[in-house]
Amino acid sequence: MDTKLADAADIAVTEAPPPRRVWPAIRRFFSAPAALLGAVGLLLVIGAAIFAPLISPQDPYDLMQLDIMDSRLAPGSESFSGVPYHLGTDGQGRDILSGILYGLRTSLIVGIASAFVAALIGTTAGLMAAYMGGRTETFMMRLVDLQLSFPTILMALMVLAILGNGVTNVVLAIIVAEWATYARTARGTALVEREKEYIEAARCLRIPGHRVLLRHLLPNCLAPIIVIATMQVARAIGLEATLSFLGLGASVTQPSLGMLIANGYQYLLSGLYWISFYPGIALLITIVSINLVGDRLRDVLNPRNAR
Repeated sequence: MDTKLADAADIAVTEAPPPRRVWPAIRRFFSAPAALLGAVGLLLVIGAAIFAPLISPQDPYDLMQLDIMDSRLAPGSESFSGVPYHLGTDGQGRDILSGILYGLRTSLIVGIASAFVAALIGTTAGLMAAYMGGRTETFMMRLVDLQLSFPTILMALMVLAILGNGVTNVVLAIIVAEWATYARTARGTALVEREKEYIEAARCLRIPGHRVLLRHLLPNCLAPIIVIATMQVARAIGLEATLSFLGLGASVTQPSLGMLIANGYQYLLSGLYWISFYPGIALLITIVSINLVGDRLRDVLNPRNAR
């Protein structure tokens, strides 16, 4: 009898809206030229970050490879040992191209790690608030409102003032600053799904709450969360660059795009534009590519735009 009841529960609950087919969605995604451009740019950025040790002329982490005599060389110059610097060098003799390639690794690690953990925490909180309701929902949403009342940069600065500098602390600061966005998005989507028949059927059949949340409610709330997570990766990369520019992000010996831009800020009025210009272009390409992909994902995963 228990087996028949469980089978009936599965049949009733799996009457939830079927997931969108994958291949038509992929074709719709790449039908937009802007999305294709963003995907190509993102793949190039990821490939450059992954293969940075193989394609970079210099290891910017190795201080023994830096020569102060090679500082502030113009793009296309050569070192005294004959090593070409295609994008020039900064004030410490660090190759700008190598710094960009390794800086992309730092930016992507910070963006992806913080977005993933923040999405995990925020989505869990939002789904629990929507499903449980009552005082639990009220408490969680007031906490979310309190969190969102502070500007993101201010919250990150507060966390870093307590924890100190470093990539790991930057990731923690971004998680603290961004999890509430996922919580509000997940709760709003879950409130709509909670009133549908398949959730009511699950409750009537007394299926455990965690099973309803993970197996039936979460899959039908993933589309907006994926879009938000994509956008938040770009936002986290920009926030990390801002914090590093202010001297609160990665350490001086660990290159990041924000730190490279900060290194050349004092030389902008001296004609040494390349120290900040090329890392800024790399940061711009990364953020724009991710935003183009996220914007197209929003259109593809939006059920109102389904044809």
